[in-house]
Amino acid sequence: MIPLTLAEVAEATGGRLHNATGDEVVTGTVEFDSREVTPGGLFVAMPGERVDGHDFAARAVADGAVAVLAAREVDAPAVLVPPVAVDGPSRVYALAGDRDGSGAAVLAGFAAVAREVARRLTAKGMLTVGVTGSAGKTSTKDLIAALLSARGATVAPPGSFNNEIGHPWTVLRADEDTKHLVLELSARGVGHIAGLCAIAPPTIGAVLNVGTSHIEEFGSQETIALAKGELVEGLPEDGVAVLNADDPYVSAMASRTKARVLTFGRAEHADVRAADVELDAQARASFTLVTEAGEARVALTLHGAHMVANALAAAAVALAAGMPLADVAAGLSTARAVSARRMAVETTGDGVTVINDSYNASPEATREALRTLVTISGAGQGRAWAVLGPLAEMGADHDRIHEEIGRLAADLAVDRLVVVGAAAQPMQQGASRAGSRGEEPVLVPDVDAAVDLLRAELRAGDVVLVKAANAQRLWRVADALLGSRA
Repeated sequence: MIPLTLAEVAEATGGRLHNATGDEVVTGTVEFDSREVTPGGLFVAMPGERVDGHDFAARAVADGAVAVLAAREVDAPAVLVPPVAVDGPSRVYALAGDRDGSGAAVLAGFAAVAREVARRLTAKGMLTVGVTGSAGKTSTKDLIAALLSARGATVAPPGSFNNEIGHPWTVLRADEDTKHLVLELSARGVGHIAGLCAIAPPTIGAVLNVGTSHIEEFGSQETIALAKGELVEGLPEDGVAVLNADDPYVSAMASRTKARVLTFGRAEHADVRAADVELDAQARASFTLVTEAGEARVALTLHGAHMVANALAAAAVALAAGMPLADVAAGLSTARAVSARRMAVETTGDGVTVINDSYNASPEATREALRTLVTISGAGQGRAWAVLGPLAEMGADHDRIHEEIGRLAADLAVDRLVVVGAAAQPMQQGASRAGSRGEEPVLVPDVDAAVDLLRAELRAGDVVLVKAANAQRLWRVADALLGSRA
């Protein structure tokens, strides 16, 4: 965060000072969790389903905050933000627990402070990169940040901090030393990405793919493509749109931007492409990175053939930012997984390999995870176990999609399919109908039952994939097998 006086915060938000002169200076971090407040920081009093940040205003200041960003008067120095229309453009997402519109007002103020900081830092030369897509956003964001950090201080969100709260929070981590700001942009409806882009307009924007995540809310892939393409629509003429040449929904976005288009993929016509792709016994890909600037060999440490596309997108972004090809290839080859529960491969003391990909699950990502499981298990003598829970927000296609995943597990000869929860039962039915090559797929009611089954039947050499929508908390299965506690 760059230093701002409360008067400047009030001006940026259109708010008014309360119990403050305006000369007070915010020098610390901006936090919406009062427990994370640092000396000199600004506390954002966000209302929630269980608690209201306004009730913690005095405590936050006592713990070191300079002031509070609030929607109503509090017993502390504050900038009081003006009300906004609950369904207006200032409200990017619906905020749970926002019964009176105060959440929308605070969010708008939060975004306004981030917008002012981004504006000032961009004027001083900070490069902003935006990444979106139905799958792979977090891994690609991590790769981009790893590459760019070699050329200067880089700020990127932890994990999938990519919504109306995480986005401005990340922007406000940038300061005068920041050379690159890498942002992950999510959407649950049309207009969301455009709203996030307005906070910190990117110069380089990468669209990875258009899948079926959140299709219940969007209604169709065409609408998802409409939303994802808002990123390239927001780029300046001197910017770069990095588009997936292998995805027709994404490649069609070239007509929606005035920026230069740089494509990536395995297609022969892609500007940045992979040739001679090979997978080792741990499903780690190596390939020749082919670009207009030449070719270089890359050997990823990340697991899964799908990581090739993520690496190509990151390479295209880095090349667009002026990074030499040799440095890009070297950086990709040394990059390590950063965000938790995304294709994390570990072996227990009992010799069982756990593929913890439990952070979230789209149909596309689940299929790739199953293929990775089979690749890794095929290198040894153990059995391939897939522990899968329900995917969220599949709408009318819920049963069909889950059944198709079950059929794929059978077709790939997964030895043991454990389906967790009644909502995922069509997976079990799909595998049974396809004729499972291993033991009969089993449906268990919950995480505890899955853990009990695995502990009773796993043996050394087995490989276990754990994957489901984040809300299912299936990561507790992986934690139990690896000996950690939830």
